[in-house]
Amino acid sequence: MLAGIPATTRVLEVDGLATTVVELGDGPPLVLLHGGIECGGVMWAPVLAQLALANHVVVPDVPGLGESAPAPDLDVDTFARWIHGVVLQTGLDRPTLVAHSLVGSLAARFAARGTDLISRLVLYGAPGVGPYRMPVHLRYVAVRSAIRPTPRNAERFERFALLDVDATRQRDPGWFDAFRAYTRARARVPHVKRTMRSLVATQTKSIGDRELDRIAVPTTLLWGRRDRMVPLSVGQAAAARHRWPLHVIDDAAHAPHIEQPEAFVRTLTAVGAAV
Repeated sequence: MLAGIPATTRVLEVDGLATTVVELGDGPPLVLLHGGIECGGVMWAPVLAQLALANHVVVPDVPGLGESAPAPDLDVDTFARWIHGVVLQTGLDRPTLVAHSLVGSLAARFAARGTDLISRLVLYGAPGVGPYRMPVHLRYVAVRSAIRPTPRNAERFERFALLDVDATRQRDPGWFDAFRAYTRARARVPHVKRTMRSLVATQTKSIGDRELDRIAVPTTLLWGRRDRMVPLSVGQAAAARHRWPLHVIDDAAHAPHIEQPEAFVRTLTAVGAAV
């Protein structure tokens, strides 16, 4: 999945947890956090090379997903210690933090506690920023895929998460097929299953407005216009309540960095999150 990308992969001991980190590029620091997805940080591969042209990009696997060891409880305290460790051990100076989906909710909770670790926060399709109820169809396809991570069940989930699976695959069939296979393989690992259940149970819950208003770093929202997993209306309402800029990527659902990678990079650059 990282073939052809000039990246270094290493394992760091962070807060007692073996953490796999992909690192590449030079320039202003940028940390990319994947959402609740079994494969971890390699989901960012479609945009890594372009972002690394002018940024020092660090992509860790969140504890319990990808290749990172699981935490007993991936709560906000654990996350805070872990992200501090990742930033310090990779030598980053107040990076921009881009956090997707369920981990975006966790990152918002972390930022609301007050931190000078990061310079900017981009919350990307994060359900916790507003009143959110998981769509019934999402619950159905997610449960089926979790219980039996077969190719058929995985495709059902993909077709809900992505706007046009066939068009997305066509951009790079080799990468997309590897992404599918690796995600299914990790979905069979017991601790990955536990981590996924924990994130869904805790990070789909709404964060109170008073808590979100305590986020002191500049915060931007990024969304796919046709997101069926976390509808754009969630982001629009949060943007209005907290006066956060909202940037929308057309022709994409929940994962614009996979569906529309060029537009995703342009958007991060336009909001000052990337160079």
